[in-house]
Amino acid sequence: MREALIVSTARTPIGRAYRGAFNDTQAQVLGGHAISHAVARAKIEPAEIDDVVMGAAMQQGTTYLNVARQSALRAGLPTSVAGMTLDRQCASGLMAVATAANQIVANGVPITVGGGLESISLVQTPALNQDRFRDPWLVRNRPDLYMSMIETAEIVAERYGISREAQDAFALESQRRTAAAQASGIFDDEIVPLESVMRVKDKQTGEERFVEVRLDRDEGNRPETTLEGLSALKPVFADGQIVRQGKFVTAGNASQLSDGASACVLMESKLCEQRGLVPLGAYRGMAVAGCDPDEMGIGPVFAVSKLLKAYGLTVDDVGLWELNEAFASQAVYCRDRLGIDPAKLNVNGGAISVGHPYGMSGARLVGHALIEGKRRHVRYAVVTMCVGGGMGVAGLFEVL
Repeated sequence: MREALIVSTARTPIGRAYRGAFNDTQAQVLGGHAISHAVARAKIEPAEIDDVVMGAAMQQGTTYLNVARQSALRAGLPTSVAGMTLDRQCASGLMAVATAANQIVANGVPITVGGGLESISLVQTPALNQDRFRDPWLVRNRPDLYMSMIETAEIVAERYGISREAQDAFALESQRRTAAAQASGIFDDEIVPLESVMRVKDKQTGEERFVEVRLDRDEGNRPETTLEGLSALKPVFADGQIVRQGKFVTAGNASQLSDGASACVLMESKLCEQRGLVPLGAYRGMAVAGCDPDEMGIGPVFAVSKLLKAYGLTVDDVGLWELNEAFASQAVYCRDRLGIDPAKLNVNGGAISVGHPYGMSGARLVGHALIEGKRRHVRYAVVTMCVGGGMGVAGLFEVL
């Protein structure tokens, strides 16, 4: 049976949306940067790649025009290399890696690229009339489909008894783990620094200027975070254009809006062996599941259960877990419901402290899990994510 191996990974640092280093950098630039360096690290010729699959969650109108194809060309790949963009919201990057792997396993393709990207700074802007984008039948029959993600996190916390204290404690630990990982250079093997031009606005005069910057590490971590500081934050969320009072979710215990891109090069196992390459790991499988949209954050519970059953594994068989921290409420619930050892979960922090460019995160977590899995000498790693609209996705990877 054919196997898809991940032979390299590369990513941009993650910038803070709107006020970070990439707030004026196009998604194609971010994607091209990640792809070009992943290909160079794989020691392959660009023309050898058959397909580039990239995930992106915010594909507004004609803004992206198949951003995978654009990113491939931006990376310097020849026009003979095809590209496909896919969207499963926050799991888009993970699904892109799985799709690229299945091109190898099922379709006889030798080499592919799978990854994800997001330029939230340039794409996510308030809609002038959100009703124009909503189906009236769904509004009447499934209004929860159009809930803000923050509201679904509030519901999960309320419905399943995840206290504000538990959420803030989880967020604090995420910040601590990321700070320790950055201090020890744990992310250095993934990140390729990127120069950009940052748009800076003077708060008093409103004047804008542009500053050349070079980002070489993720911007989101706040190592000075304290439990007292987290507890003092006010829980609010936006319902359309209206800001509403919440009970649990704050800027401190939710994922950060971010910009970035990540890519992996995948290769058929026999070809990898012929070339004497040392792979990071192997793609083993994927499971998806649906749940009610108003509690979309618990989707990983169902996806992980399906995944482990399909491959005859238990939770304890998995040595490393990357569960995207969309919100602390859902991450805590999924961890406890599945019985995941906290010492094996998001060992270097997650989206609360690192950042969450929607389409990028799944691809970033694949690369990070394999590199960290090698460091820890584990066999299996699982990447799992909740997905807007009420879904969960889980991917199984074997560290080699």
